[in-house]
Amino acid sequence: MRHQKKGFKLGRTSSHRKATLQALSNALIRHKRITTTITKAKALRMFVEPIINRAKEDSTLNRRQAFRYLQDKESIKALFGDIAGKIGDRPGGYTRIVKLGQRAGDSTEMAIIELVDFNDVRPDGSSSGSAKKTRRAGRRKKTSDAVAAPASVATVVEEAIVSEAEAVAEEVAEVVAEVEAVSEEIAEAVTEEVKAVDAPAEEAEATAEDASAADEATDESDDKKEA
Repeated sequence: MRHQKKGFKLGRTSSHRKATLQALSNALIRHKRITTTITKAKALRMFVEPIINRAKEDSTLNRRQAFRYLQDKESIKALFGDIAGKIGDRPGGYTRIVKLGQRAGDSTEMAIIELVDFNDVRPDGSSSGSAKKTRRAGRRKKTSDAVAAPASVATVVEEAIVSEAEAVAEEVAEVVAEVEAVSEEIAEAVTEEVKAVDAPAEEAEATAEDASAADEATDESDDKKEA
């Protein structure tokens, strides 16, 4: 019997389950949104939200307790960095689960779990929580969620692709500007080197012209004396 035994076994042993939730938590903290099965998403929410709650107070104890569960330094930096700045005024409920419907291969219920503060857009078809719940209404809600959720996910994915494309375009523009600046510096350096190489030759030509002019003047004076 499972009396008063909260949580999800996920078909794993205790150590395997902890490793799975640890990997999912690190992925969620890094990417702010991941896709998994709905059972894993619910188990992950119970596992990761107490850890995120510790990021509100940046102390050595909280960092050590978070590292105890995550075992990843980069995740700790992200958790006590930009995530802590976003969740400062939120009393709880740091994650949101959006149902995606059944997976094609084995009909497993899939879902997206994301950090609420990094996506302020409420998914289409989600309720505000104020309406009275009934059995029949609950069945309708499940059907509407299964139909409406993919549209919201498509919108989110499209926005993410657009933002990534804009970021890549900005990076490419910066690289092009740097390449142009370097090419200008190289052209100036080559021009200066060419001038430095041509200067002795020009001086030698000028000296030769002066010498030839002096010889001509000497010849003219000799001719005058002979005459």
